Amino acid sequence: MQYLSRHLEQRLARHAGLFKTVLLAGARQVGKSTLLRHAFPDVRAVVFDPVQDLFGAREDPDQFLETFGSPLILDEVQYVPELLAALKRRVDRYEANGQYLLTGSQNLSVLRNVSESLAGRIGILRLDGLTPAEHLGRAGESSWLAAYLKDPHAFAKNAPDLPVLCMPVSLCEYIWRGELPGLVPFSNEDVPAYWNSYVRTYVERDIRMMADLSNLSDFGRFLRLCGALTGQELVQSQLGRELGINPKTARSWLNLLAWSYQWLELPAYSGNAIKKLSSKPKGHLQDSGLACYLNAIPTPESLLTSPLFGNIFESWGVGWIHRQIQRLPLAPALYHWRTYNGAEVDLVLDYDGKLFPIEFKAASKLSKHDTRGIQAFRSAYPHAAPGVIIYGGSLAYPLSEHAVAVPWKTV
Repeated sequence: MQYLSRHLEQRLARHAGLFKTVLLAGARQVGKSTLLRHAFPDVRAVVFDPVQDLFGAREDPDQFLETFGSPLILDEVQYVPELLAALKRRVDRYEANGQYLLTGSQNLSVLRNVSESLAGRIGILRLDGLTPAEHLGRAGESSWLAAYLKDPHAFAKNAPDLPVLCMPVSLCEYIWRGELPGLVPFSNEDVPAYWNSYVRTYVERDIRMMADLSNLSDFGRFLRLCGALTGQELVQSQLGRELGINPKTARSWLNLLAWSYQWLELPAYSGNAIKKLSSKPKGHLQDSGLACYLNAIPTPESLLTSPLFGNIFESWGVGWIHRQIQRLPLAPALYHWRTYNGAEVDLVLDYDGKLFPIEFKAASKLSKHDTRGIQAFRSAYPHAAPGVIIYGGSLAYPLSEHAVAVPWKTV
């Protein structure tokens, strides 16, 4: 399969020049190994196995590192936690940067141990699924999000000039297939089989290794329930009641999803301009194709008529913004906002002392009526930036004095 350029290539190269060790983290099958091998084609790679102790890395990690030397790519390092202390000893002996390039797909076991063992010696980047720009080989172009955060008023004024991609598939097909690179050569007919294999491997291998669950089938049902609740506020007691588990177990299982990069939770924004604000977090599955599979949506056409289309599009949009944030030197804080009388904004970015409201609408056309949430937010926070509505159309244009429509396929 032809290599698809990724947004993180420049930051990855820069990190390798600044840190002795670099960790590229992310969900399984998002392209971490492929990116490292493309960025560092002359660096030897070792792929670790959850069962076999390849080259004795667990039994004698110091000898392993001495034998292979550096630079070296260590793939799926969560399988060899014994290696991390040896890595610390090794990198402290040499001043060179970019000695070791690590990948990991389990936040729980990787980042906690890495932060303890390699503090001050490692740069951490996160890789997620493909964006529309990456699908079309335009990953190196400037991001509209960076322009919006830099000067929201100039961005709103110049919105009609935003470059919009010519996507080879419809919005529904793009959302339904999902963002994993491995799906690119698959026909639509075979996409469900891909996701079936992905979910089985994730539950039966990754989750089994991360937690001692007495019944994996219960977790599989919990995963499907989260698919049905993507893009919604979460009530953990309800999550537990649906499956006959207690709220504490539901919370721990949500943490497992987040620690394996499958789930993103947005806390409620708690600014005090309005007292009656919802405090419930909002949850999002990180891949829209996975959400469609878990909800048994069999075709792109079925997604178009599904009552979950809006929620799945919102979750995709939050993930799209999250992918672009990885390119920024400093990431904004992410929230959602909702009042008890129903006014809401899907995503609020808190960046450089400003609030940036963003909405997601799957419709192909918008009107000023669609700006109600942003208007309510700006009434509560008058100094907030002009809002953006990501939608399913093809043209960028101002909707009102304080809101701009941005297509889902904008660079």
